[in-house]
Formats: sequence, C-alpha cells, structure tokens
Amino acid sequence: MSPSRTVSAPSHPTSRPSEPLRSRTRRPTLIAALCAAALTVTGLAAAPPAQVPTAAVALPYQDPSVPVPQRVADLLSRMTLDDKLGQMTQIEKDALVPQTDLATYRIGSVLSGGDSTVSPNNAQTWADTYDSLQRTALTTPLGIPMIYGIDAVHGHNAVRGATLFPHNIGLGATRDPALVQRVGRAVAEEVAGTGIDWSFAPCLCVARNDRWGRTYESFGEKPELPTSMATFVTGMQGTALGGDPASVLATAKHYIGDGGTTGGVDQGNTELSEAELRAIHLPPFQEAVRRGVGSVMLSYSSWNGVRAHGHKYLVTDVLKGELGFTGFVVSDWAALDQLDGQSGFTGAEITTAVNAGVDMVMVPHDYKKFLTLLRGEVNAGRIPVARVDDANRRILTKKFQLGLFEKPLTDRSLTPTVGSAEHRALARQAVRQSQVLLKNDGGILPLAKNAKLFVAGKSADDIGNQSGGWTLGWQGRSGPVTEGTTVLKGIRAAATDPSRITYDRYGNGIDASYTAAVAVVGETPYAEMHGDRPGGMGLDQEDLQTLSRLKASGVPVVVVLVSGRPLDIATQLPDWRALLAAWLPGTEGGGVSDVLFGDHAPTGKLPMTWMRSASQQPINDGDGKSPLFAYGHGLTYGAGPDPDPDPDPEPQPASCTAQFKVVSAWSGGYQAEMTVKNSGSGPLTGWSVGWDLGGSTVTSLWNGSLTVAQGRATVRNAAHNGALSPGATTSFGFTANGGAGTPAPQCTGS
Repeated sequence: MSPSRTVSAPSHPTSRPSEPLRSRTRRPTLIAALCAAALTVTGLAAAPPAQVPTAAVALPYQDPSVPVPQRVADLLSRMTLDDKLGQMTQIEKDALVPQTDLATYRIGSVLSGGDSTVSPNNAQTWADTYDSLQRTALTTPLGIPMIYGIDAVHGHNAVRGATLFPHNIGLGATRDPALVQRVGRAVAEEVAGTGIDWSFAPCLCVARNDRWGRTYESFGEKPELPTSMATFVTGMQGTALGGDPASVLATAKHYIGDGGTTGGVDQGNTELSEAELRAIHLPPFQEAVRRGVGSVMLSYSSWNGVRAHGHKYLVTDVLKGELGFTGFVVSDWAALDQLDGQSGFTGAEITTAVNAGVDMVMVPHDYKKFLTLLRGEVNAGRIPVARVDDANRRILTKKFQLGLFEKPLTDRSLTPTVGSAEHRALARQAVRQSQVLLKNDGGILPLAKNAKLFVAGKSADDIGNQSGGWTLGWQGRSGPVTEGTTVLKGIRAAATDPSRITYDRYGNGIDASYTAAVAVVGETPYAEMHGDRPGGMGLDQEDLQTLSRLKASGVPVVVVLVSGRPLDIATQLPDWRALLAAWLPGTEGGGVSDVLFGDHAPTGKLPMTWMRSASQQPINDGDGKSPLFAYGHGLTYGAGPDPDPDPDPEPQPASCTAQFKVVSAWSGGYQAEMTVKNSGSGPLTGWSVGWDLGGSTVTSLWNGSLTVAQGRATVRNAAHNGALSPGATTSFGFTANGGAGTPAPQCTGS
C-alpha cells in the first residue's frame, strides 16, 4: 500500500474514547444497546425502526448461533443501497472529519496509511482511538461494525514501542516457514492489542529485479520461497479466522506481478506471457488462498499494459474463479485514480475497478465524492446490483467470521503484548536466523568476546537505519525512531569487557592495536518508488570513506551490510575479511551480535542472487548470468574441507532426479513445474528429462528444449541451466492441454 503523498497533520479527534469502557470484554448485547440509540442520518435512506434491534429481541444476523452464511443473507436483506455502498468504502482515519461521518455515510472500513498516527503514539492510544471509532460505527441503525486496516508489514510498525521483525527479505533468508508463522502470530497479537483487526500483510511478491524499491518486501526471487512463507497468513489469522482473540485478517499482496516489472520500476509494467506470469508470480497467491487468506490487495502495476485494478480476467476469472478465493479484494491506496492516467478518480474508473472484481475501495480521502459517483454508477446500471451484493457478501462474511458483531472493541488483555519480552526474543531469533555469511576469509568470524574491536559505520548505532522503511512512517527515517537494540548495543552487551569496544561512526581514531574493525554500512530507509535505484547500486560516499579509513589502518575489516537488497560491492569485497548480510533486522540488533560472536552459527541462505555489478540487473537463479554469490549461498562456522579427503577420487557417474509438480490447473489444461536435481557426487554439464504425456499436449515450455515422440516428452537443458554442482537444482516449466496425471519422470545426466 502507498500512503498519501501529502499527509496533513492529524487532528486526532478520536484519540480517547468518548466515555469510559465499562467492560473490556466484547458482548453480543453491546451492539443492540448501541443500535437502540441509532442516529437519524440526513441525506441517506435510514433503516426503518422495525430493523433497530433491541436487547431483548435479536435479529438473525445478531445471533452468533446462526451459521455465518445465513447471518450475512439476513443482514444483506435489511441493508439499503447506501448501507451497501458504505461497506465497499475504506477511508483514511485522518480524513474522517467530523468523526460522525463514519456513521452518516455508513463507512465500512477505516485505515491508517503509512504516515497516519495518534498522539501520544503508544498502544493504549491506538486502542482508545480504535474503540472510539468503532463506537461511532455501531450507532448506525443496523449496527454494522467497521473493520480497521493497517500496514503491519514487519511488526506493528506504526506503533512506537512495538516489536519490529526483520523485513521479508530477511525472513526469506531463514528458509524457516514455521518461524515465519510464529512471527505472524506475534504480529497479530500486537495488532489485536491495539484493537485493529486487519493487516495489509504479507507481501507475496516475487522480486525479480533488485532495482525495485520494494525488493525488501519480498521473501525471495523464486516463487517457491514466497510460497513457502505464506505460513505468515496462518500465523496472522490462526487456523480459523476469528478462532481466537488474536486473530487478525491477513492480506495477500500485491496481486499480481508487482515484482516483475520491466526495469524494476515500482508500479510499472510486467511484460510476461501468461504462462510466465502463472509460473513465477501466481504460486504464492495460490498457497495463500489455500490457507484461507481473508483479503487480497491488488497491485498498482500493469500486466502487458493493463492495470491490475481493471483486469477482470486476473481478478474475477483467475483469482475468484480458478483459485476459488472467497474473501474480498481491496484496492491499493488511491489506485483507482490511475486507471485513466488522469489526476482524480471518475465514475468510469470506479465502474471499471468494481466490475473487474474490486470489492472494497481504499479511497482514501474524498469519500463523499466517491460515494456520490459510486451511487450514480449503480443507479445508472453500469455497476450491477448483483456485483454490489457480491462485494458486500464477501466483506460481511469476514466481519462475522472475525467476531466483530459480538466483540467489536479492543481486547485489552492483548495490549501488554505490544513490544513484550517474549516477542522481542522471537524477533532476535528471527534476526540471527536471517544472517547470511557471504565471506569469512581465514575464519575471522566468530569474533572472540574479549577481543579489542573498533566499530564504525552509519548503521552501527541507528535503530531507524536497521529497521528500514515502513517504520513509524511510510518512508522510515534514520535515528532513534523507536525502542530497540542497535547492532552496536548488541556488540557491547555480548563483549566480555564493553570498554574494549570503541565506536566512531566515520572510522576516525582507529589504529593497529585492534583485533578487528566491524563496519556496519549500507542503505538508509526508503519505501516503494522512493527506493527504486535505476542507476548505481553501490555504497554511498560516507560508507566508502569510512571503509577506506578502516582499510588504511591495516586492521582486518568485517562488514555487516544493512540493506533491503543485494548491493554492488564486488569492487570493495577484496578489502574485507568477512561479509555478513544483515538485511533490515528491525529492533533486535542483538541477533546480529549473536552471530558475530558465535553464540549462534550463521544458517541463512541468500533469497536473492547477488550481482557482480548493477549492469547485470535483472539477475536471477538459472538465467545463465555469473553472480558474485549464487541464490541459496550461505556459509557457516566450522565448515572446512574434509579432514581426510581422497587424493585421487574415482570418477562418479553423472546422476540426477526430476520431480513433477502441478502448479495450477483449469478446465482442459494445467501448468506444471519439473525440478531437476544433481543427485550425484560430481558436477553435471547437461541433463534431460523424459516422461509419458498420458494423452496431454504441451502448449508452451520455458527453461528447456522440448521434443515429443510416440506420446513421450523429452526436455533437455537450456544453455544457461545445464551445469549443476552436486546437490544443486534447476527447473523448467510448461503448460499443457488435457489432464496432468501422475507422470514418473526419468532424468539422465551428462
């Protein structure tokens, strides 16, 4: 999601509840009591008095024992058109002036954009703000609760004092889906502790060009890695949405292809065939849908020139139809404004998006104009009422499943989990598992805890830099933006004698008496298009000058790289004895020192291919380009050569295996992926895979060459993916007509 490009200072009209909360538990009678005092709304058709529930007589939609589909149907039958259009509207909290407009216009959802905040910024104020808004929403005749969304993308990152986890690129480096699910659960607890019930996470983008300013929001460059990390959805929502008090609606975003734009341009154009789009960018969303994700956010980007927000085939036919997504689709921030290329949204843009399958529109400011235009499009028949009802059915279903009708206010028992010691310990674990050791000449790491160390670099003692974008603001910023442990603080805490740790940001004062110099350098915070790097991708002048001072001392240099993507560092690498990719670790810098001092050996593996130079972009695994460090690379401690190597090993026959997997299927066809692995002890220079087609016909194939004879397919490696070291894998994909069956592929290596 993008926040407003110009965000006005919030007036915070809702920073405290209008009256004391008599009970912190959410009760079914609360809505009934509030609805009894419903507003008389001017300018909108109000529900008749007979529809106003009382505490004594509950309507079917208010009865939690009634199945959700029946509750939805009952409520939908009682809603006016204005009620329905309001449910399809999401607005920025700070645009809601006066607050009573939330009820007047029947608004269904509120959000806080990247720069939206409360004052004072703490968990208590956020919870008070939420409850005040929810009380207002409940004063409508039907008492439909709002749902509140926020970008909790690496923790509850709008709240000062919240636990901030590594950004997704770091979590991808852990290769630990179970850990990522635990992270999702912790984030959900902190979000729910402020009342908020919907997070715009996880980003399941597949980043294919490191120039992209959102690369750090991707778990990795190959679809199987973000797909495996869709466990975050289960962590956020729980095994069943609303099954526990900390259940928060998750969002799979951004559908689809945002990580594949030409040139890595944010909000750009993804130029791929449908087969390639399906093979690379669709699998993570398939897995999220399988896990029951409640919402999907569309991408600003286009596919072959057509904006995703207006792409009915991708949204309605593929996502809702083929994949069977039953949740609701939300637009990105003001994304409808972009459909016609002109400033401001129009009725035609609204019609295009809603008919394409958008269920809720993130307006986010001019909600009065939006509702007027939306009403006009429906009344004119350009948006069918059936489409409006379908959108409402999807939205209301999630509200019922979340339990908002029974428990609309904050569960204050969860508020103390925000920034809790338990969550910070989990974040520290995630940090140390995300560290990727790329170089360790002479085994300089781990460092001795009693070593005399010189620490330098602009990110050594900067919680803002190590947390990156989406941290207490859309773009994030350098400095002490929130509570946490910087890398320097973690180093000092781990050292036997902290007085033997010297720090100077610029590397001034170092001499030959130090055992090693630890340089913590890299990128400063950014988000979205502000992070696009169309030119150079190297270190800035401050970092280069700092490193030069350290090198001149003759002290061995250990570099900790804090960045949201691989950087162009090949020229400087020979000057460094060790290189540790720390990514954007968040608030728990102690996880970096855990690895530097060997309390935990590094286990992270690269989620992205590391370029030799920026001119190689885009560079991805299997594309034939020679990287500085390959996808999946990562060293650890104590992994030296075989202590008793065979001085004259016998040559081993080349061998390989092939594994077939159906990626997606539709009526009359399917898409599959074949993974080839070198299962031998020697390198492969080429391979071929054969299997019986079983009556199907291959219609397209990539990353290999195909021949078909007597109903049997044979695929030989392409020029760029034939060479495989022992244990290495590559893959090819294809689409076919007919049924997939259960083929038994045979692999032959050479």
